[in-house]
Amino acid sequence: MTDRTEVPWYREVSASQWKTFLTTFTAWTLDAFDFTILTFVLLDIQQSFSVNRALAGALGTVTLLFRTVGGIGAGTLADRYGRKGPILFSIGWYTAFAFLSGLSTSYVMLFAFRGLFGIGMGGMWAAGMPLALEQWPAKHRGIASGILQGGYSTGFLLSSLVYQLGYPLISERPDWAWRLMLWAGVIPGTLIFVAMRRVPESPVWLEKQRQLRAAGARPRLSLGRLFDPDLRWVTLHTSVLMGGFTLMYQSTTFWYPTLLAQLKQQPLAFLLLLNAGGLIGSVTLGALSERWGGRRGAATLGVLLGLASAPLYLFSGSTFGLLAGAWLIGFMASGAWGIVPGYLSERFPTDARGVGTGFSYHVGVGIGALGPYLIGALQDGGMDLRTAMLWCIASAGVAVLVLLWLGPETRGKQLE
Repeated sequence: MTDRTEVPWYREVSASQWKTFLTTFTAWTLDAFDFTILTFVLLDIQQSFSVNRALAGALGTVTLLFRTVGGIGAGTLADRYGRKGPILFSIGWYTAFAFLSGLSTSYVMLFAFRGLFGIGMGGMWAAGMPLALEQWPAKHRGIASGILQGGYSTGFLLSSLVYQLGYPLISERPDWAWRLMLWAGVIPGTLIFVAMRRVPESPVWLEKQRQLRAAGARPRLSLGRLFDPDLRWVTLHTSVLMGGFTLMYQSTTFWYPTLLAQLKQQPLAFLLLLNAGGLIGSVTLGALSERWGGRRGAATLGVLLGLASAPLYLFSGSTFGLLAGAWLIGFMASGAWGIVPGYLSERFPTDARGVGTGFSYHVGVGIGALGPYLIGALQDGGMDLRTAMLWCIASAGVAVLVLLWLGPETRGKQLE
């Protein structure tokens, strides 16, 4: 008699695969923590350096723009020399510049350090996602993609907790409080650097290198591969698609703590719901993309319902309505990101996967970087913060929906 008992999906993943996956997840979570902790102290920074809202928002914009440099550079190196080296460099880099940011004595210095911080942030994603996903079972890549991308929401969730619990202890010295907040991730960053040194290199990348050596082929710089005839459209499409995704996300989140302060709401409950929704939504929609609608269908569902939730998220007149909006837009709009690591990995071949995912994701981040600055500039021009956020969220969401369906479905593709 045949045993028809199904093995739970998580038992089909080896201990080594779990180790690599969880270490990458933790590094990406810390990366997100170091970026999002800034959003809680924008008002303190404005007061410390006497800058307007547009310049405060530009601190987020410059980080996102420099992520493009890190993403392309680390992705290119990851294809040529392996995934682990660029990851270790990126962790050390973003930890160092998180620390240096807190030492800034002028706005210009802080602006420069946050830009340089972005290089490490971009590099972590570009090299880390292929490392984790290349050795993951193909039939479970959707859920792995969702969990990995949910690391960003986890990092935002942790920064919310650190701010809520730690900031009141130091709030009497606002000029020092924001610096201590920016330093909160330095010790964890050092620990995750040590942990990452112990994970194995990607077996898919190692096999590709073995094949190249056996054939006597000399590998070319993978950045040029993105503009070969067979990949030009893939590179262009994924980059613009990620621009829409990033613009929608940054329009939803970057100024949100400031909005809550204007509404005289304590931020913790709202940010817990927003980011718990994003984490659970990423896993849910990532898993759904393996069973219903594929990558495009699952993401479309999330974006559509996220757009429908935006008025409640921004304009509800009750605390309960605002809380419900935070959960819904987190679960749906942020949850739609759950397909992204898997989808991008499936669009590019192994010899260009690091640079392909890094390039498209971070060129998209560069496009989406306009969001924090644009919303700040619209406020300086007299527009209400909520209205400015809504216009940017809606415009970006519509762009994502159109672009999703201009590209192919990739569910079930083998990474070779």
